[in-house]
Amino acid sequence: MAAITTILTDASAVATADLSSFRTISDHSLFDSVPNWTKRRLFTSKGDSSFPIRSMHNTQTGVASSTNGHFNADKLKSTVELLNGGALGQVKMNSSHRRKTKIVCTIGPSTSSREMIWKLAEAGMNVARLNMSHGDHASHQKTIDLVKEYNAQFEDKVIAIMLDTKGPEVRSGDVPRPIQLKEGQEFKFTIRRGVSTEDTVSVNYDDFVNDVEVGDILLVDGGMMSLAVKSKTKELVTCVVVDGGELKSRRHLNVRGKSATLPSITDKDWEDIKFGVDNQVDFYAVSFVKDAKVVHELKDYLKGCNADIHVIVKIESADSIPNLHSIISASDGAMVARGDLGAELPIEEVPLLQEDIIRRCRDMHKPVIVATNMLESMINHPTPTRAEVSDIAIAVREGADAIMLSGETAHGKYPIKAAKVMHTVALRTESSLPLNVMPPVRFNAYKSHMGEMFAFHSTTMANTLNTPIVVFTRTGSMAILLSHYRPSSSIFAFTNKERIKQRLALYQGVIPIYMQFSDDAEETFSRALKLLTGKNLVEEGEFITLVQSGAQPIWRRESTHHIQVRKVEL
Repeated sequence: MAAITTILTDASAVATADLSSFRTISDHSLFDSVPNWTKRRLFTSKGDSSFPIRSMHNTQTGVASSTNGHFNADKLKSTVELLNGGALGQVKMNSSHRRKTKIVCTIGPSTSSREMIWKLAEAGMNVARLNMSHGDHASHQKTIDLVKEYNAQFEDKVIAIMLDTKGPEVRSGDVPRPIQLKEGQEFKFTIRRGVSTEDTVSVNYDDFVNDVEVGDILLVDGGMMSLAVKSKTKELVTCVVVDGGELKSRRHLNVRGKSATLPSITDKDWEDIKFGVDNQVDFYAVSFVKDAKVVHELKDYLKGCNADIHVIVKIESADSIPNLHSIISASDGAMVARGDLGAELPIEEVPLLQEDIIRRCRDMHKPVIVATNMLESMINHPTPTRAEVSDIAIAVREGADAIMLSGETAHGKYPIKAAKVMHTVALRTESSLPLNVMPPVRFNAYKSHMGEMFAFHSTTMANTLNTPIVVFTRTGSMAILLSHYRPSSSIFAFTNKERIKQRLALYQGVIPIYMQFSDDAEETFSRALKLLTGKNLVEEGEFITLVQSGAQPIWRRESTHHIQVRKVEL
C-alpha cells in the first residue's frame, strides 16, 4: 500500500508526475490486507496559500489475497453477497444494492397521470422524456408540472426532464384505410399532396425525388417493410415491394445508407425548444444531428435566452457517423438512437457503433444513453424476450450512463412492469461486474486540472476501502468527474442548487441530494451525514470518502481540493 500512500499524500508531486509513475501501482499492492489506518493532515499549495488534504496513511505492512477480485459463476449467489461482514475494506453486495445505471422513461398516454408518474419513479425512473413527435404543448405541460410537483416533495429523490425534438422526418401521407403491400408488387410515392390510392401515396417532403436514386432501398417504419426504387420522374418514385406488410397513415420513411437533406432543427423544433426554455427542462435530445454546427447553433440560442439546458445529441443518421468526434465534443452528451440508425445503416453495424459511441462519450466525460427497442415486446406482453434482457445487460456492461424506454412506457400495456424489468436487469448486471480498485486510466487525468486528478484518486481510495463517496458541489462538475471514473459504490452528491440536483439525475452512480450549505464546513458535513443516516443511505459506524474539489470553492477563498475518509458517527 506504500504506493497508494505516496500518491495520496503528495498532491503537488502527483499534479506534475509522469503517467509512467502511476503504472507502478499493481493490483496486488492495492489488495493488501485491511490495514490499520491513521488520519494525516497534509498541505498542498495554490499560489501563496496552503490548504489541507486529509489522506489515509497505511501503518501496516503485509500482503493478503484479494477478497474482491473478478466475479465468476461459482462466486455469484442469488443475493450477490460476497461477505457477511461490513468491516472497512470488505465487499458486501445484496439485494438492496443501489442501481447505478439510470433509466429514462418516455411519458405518454399510458403514464401521463399523477399516479403513474409516481409509480414509474418508484419503479426506477430517473429521467422523464417528452417525445415532441407526439402530443401537444398542453399535454407535455401537464407532465412537466407533475414531475416538478414530485421533485418538490423530496430532498434525496429527483426526476430530470428531457425534451426530445421531433426532428426532420419523412413520412407517407394519410390513407383512409391500411394498404396491403405484397412482395413483387409495384408501388409509388408522389410529392403531390393528398394522393391516396391502392398503388400510390403522398410523401411530406418536396425533395424526396431528388434524395432517392434508382436501386435505393426504401424502409418503412425502420424496416418493417422495404421497397426497392425502380424509377423516378419529377414528381413520382416507382418502387417494387421487397418485404410487404400493411401501410398505414403517416409512416416513417428512410433510405438505406442516406439521410434526408432536411435541416436538423425544423420550425416545429424551434417552437418546442422555446417551450422547453419557458419550462426550464433539464435536457434537450436533438434528433438527426448531422454535424457540430447544429449543436453550436442551439447552444448559442440557449445562451441568448440565458437558459441552462444541456444538449444531448441523438446519433441516428448515416451522415452523423463521419462527424462523431466533433458532434460529441460540441454536445453535453449523446444518445444511441438505434431505430433510425439501423434503418439508415446496415443493421450489423449498430452493435459496433453503440460500443464505439459509448467509448467516445466515456473518454470525453459525456453521459451516454442507449435507446430504442430495449423492451419492445413489453408494449404488448407482460414479460420480455431473453434477447431484450441481454440487450439491457450489454448496454450496462459497456458503460452506458442510462438506458431508455420508449413505447414501452409511453403507450404500452405494461409500463410499470417494463420499468421494473429494466431496473432489475441493470441491477443484477452491475452486481456481476468485476470490482476493480483502480479506475480506468485516462491520460488527461494527469495532464489537466486538479479536479480530474482528485476524481481519479478519490475513486481509487473509495474502491480500495469499499466506501461510498460524499461530494459537495455547486456546479455538479466534481460529481460528474467522479461518475465517469465509475467508483464501485454510490456517489452522494450534495448541492445547494435545485437545477444541479436535477441534472445529476442522468449520471451513472450519482445520487443527487439538495441541501443548503452553511458557512461552516464541519456543520455542513455533519448535516449531510445526518441526512444520509436518516434516509438509511449509510449506517452509523460505516466509513465514507468525502471529497471537495473545485476552482470555485465552497468554504475557502482559494481553490480547495481535499479527500477525507471518515467514520459515520452521530
